[in-house]
Amino acid sequence: MGVQISPSILSADFAHLAEECERVAGAADWLHVDVMDNHFVPNLTLGLPVVERLVGAVRTPIDCHLMIEDPDRWAPGFAEAGAGSVTFHVEAATAPIKLARDIRAAGARAGMALRPATPLEGYADLLPELDMLLVMTVEPGFGGQRFLDVVVPKIRRARELVKGRDLDLWIQVDGGVSAETIEICADAGADVFVAGSAVYGAADPAAAVRSLAAQAQAATDASWWCTHG
Repeated sequence: MGVQISPSILSADFAHLAEECERVAGAADWLHVDVMDNHFVPNLTLGLPVVERLVGAVRTPIDCHLMIEDPDRWAPGFAEAGAGSVTFHVEAATAPIKLARDIRAAGARAGMALRPATPLEGYADLLPELDMLLVMTVEPGFGGQRFLDVVVPKIRRARELVKGRDLDLWIQVDGGVSAETIEICADAGADVFVAGSAVYGAADPAAAVRSLAAQAQAATDASWWCTHG
């Protein structure tokens, strides 16, 4: 699989959300929708009704990142609403394996997110139940934060775990991803990149998506050749 870019609409103009989504159509692989409940994280954003409307209004598949309490109860509903990928935080889930299976059964890819301080170790047995592992590179809750380079070794360990178990599992990074940091993440093993300010802060968001994708792919190719060349 090549690299994929998932622009975060948290950085878009909410007053013109459908138009903002259309600005990256054809360039973006996903639209990243941050769902926050003001409990798991100290911020409140959009929820299921908005996701339902977006699914019917945009061409790009929806990538939902649930930063909410009780995802066991709520996450399958986002899959049923038509989201192509639904990611829950393991710190909030009561039964993560069952939840991942429920998301898949509802028709979406199942993702599991780890906060920066949450160790990867201990979750290796869950990986076959997942389609994507999200390694947060900022503390969840707010857009526009500075990239935490301390998380880069965790991305590398995640990639080693995936390769060591021969899994078809995407590794996503979210937080502070920009032209200055995307190559670091790609070299470490990430292949799905959430970018908010770096896309919607640009004069041409679609061009920004393409530029980020080219950077990430070049870094991925260089890393492959260093390992296999």
